[in-house]
Amino acid sequence: MTTSTMYIVWAVAIVAFCILEGTTAQLVSVWFVIGSVAGLVANIFGAPFWLQIVLFITVSVVALLATRPLVKKKLNINIQKTNADRCIGMSGVVIEDIDNLAPSGQVKTDGKVWSARSLSGEPIPKDTVVTVEKIDGVKLIVK
Repeated sequence: MTTSTMYIVWAVAIVAFCILEGTTAQLVSVWFVIGSVAGLVANIFGAPFWLQIVLFITVSVVALLATRPLVKKKLNINIQKTNADRCIGMSGVVIEDIDNLAPSGQVKTDGKVWSARSLSGEPIPKDTVVTVEKIDGVKLIVK
């Protein structure tokens, strides 16, 4: 490709990645904008096509690896931790038959009553001791 064609390609890539970044709620393409700028700068200095591509990929990956953990940490500041996860792995007693098809069922664990569903999908009768495998919304998934 000619040098003037590559100016256009890199400029279009920069604009396209900026638009993509602007339309998403998460950071997904800002690193490609930086990589495209590196490719454009390499083109301006007369670097061969293969070197422009290598710089684009390298700069994009380095920018991603350098900034993603910091950005991810800053984006997740509003997550509120609860103590509901402590139920996972605990035993509980079925106080209302669990039937995923009905849908019905309750389990008492850690002194609290929770709606519950069977992990396998099989009904679980009242007074059965179960183990909490995970939490799905406000329901315990038990086995």
